[in-house]
Amino acid sequence: MNRIKNFCAIALLMLGMATAANAQSNEEKTLIYPQIFVGVQGGAQTTITDYNNWKLFTPTASFSVGSFFTPVIGARLHFNGLWNKGGFQDETDDFKYKYKYLTSNVDLMLNMCTLLGNKNYYPLNLYLIGGIGLNYAWDNGDAYARLDKMPLAYEYDRFSHNARAGMMLDCNISKHVSINLEVTANNLNDRYNSKMSDRGDWQITAQLGVAYKFAAKKAKKVVEEEVWETRQDTIWYDDAVFTPKVENGTATWTVFYKIRESDFEADEQLAAIGAFLKDHRDCMVDIKSYADVETGNPKINMEYSRQRCEKAVKALTDAGVPASSITSSYYGDTIQPFAENDKNRVSIIVATGLKDVNEKNLVKKFRTKEVRYRVK
Repeated sequence: MNRIKNFCAIALLMLGMATAANAQSNEEKTLIYPQIFVGVQGGAQTTITDYNNWKLFTPTASFSVGSFFTPVIGARLHFNGLWNKGGFQDETDDFKYKYKYLTSNVDLMLNMCTLLGNKNYYPLNLYLIGGIGLNYAWDNGDAYARLDKMPLAYEYDRFSHNARAGMMLDCNISKHVSINLEVTANNLNDRYNSKMSDRGDWQITAQLGVAYKFAAKKAKKVVEEEVWETRQDTIWYDDAVFTPKVENGTATWTVFYKIRESDFEADEQLAAIGAFLKDHRDCMVDIKSYADVETGNPKINMEYSRQRCEKAVKALTDAGVPASSITSSYYGDTIQPFAENDKNRVSIIVATGLKDVNEKNLVKKFRTKEVRYRVK
């Protein structure tokens, strides 16, 4: 009962120290992750047996090294030993025997405070611990000397498995140092205490400890100094240059007539001639009129071609074409401009003129541009 009271007092002490530690600033009390730690512990242990377990408590000590990878998960390599006791009692005998042991475990540590909380740091943390490893027991001479009562006692040493489950209450008292209270139950081989009970032996340990924590050093990223220079780049491009130029323009229109007709009915041709004259300067318009050879006679055909020519000239002057720029002639049926006879009842109008245009030429030019570039 006194031992229980002592452990409660220690837990209350740790809680008070955690409250004091909480007054520090986060910058002072928090280490970056991952963290590496080393720890030592000391306390008491007993192995559950059919003997009075309060009489079998012996001192125990532990050493561990590990890492907290994140605020939630950590792992450690843990060594625990060294002294143990067993006891035997029947109607005639009642004796205790001593032996030594060493357990080595790989433990997973789960921080329930940061797992269920909303912060990465708490001054007081509760870890769930689970692990597996090996147990080595030796110096079992006391039990082996009583083979008459304990036929399963081993003489020299014995290897067995070790499966562990437990809890640790850890209190940070500074940025690097914490104290802890750990209680674990280790399941060992049934013959570990030189007796058989048809189930694994359970070893219970309760220890107080101290741990030193430090952040794992990360390789510093070497930042290479940047070196920049400036240069003048030449940029070539095509530039459009327009050169004044005079083009000779020529356009031809035909106006066809029916037999024995000479009226100039050609609105479309007149509009085209007007557009040509507007786009050109120094224009001349030449009109030549004809008659087909297979109709009438040469005298009549000459008259028709004359009428056609005169009416064409009148239609152009009425449309605004200066009379001075018009030349005309008629040929009757003496000349047949087309191979098809019916097409030779025609007036052929040819307009010529000069047009001022700007000829586009691409010329290679360049400009310089200041460019800043990285050389290192």
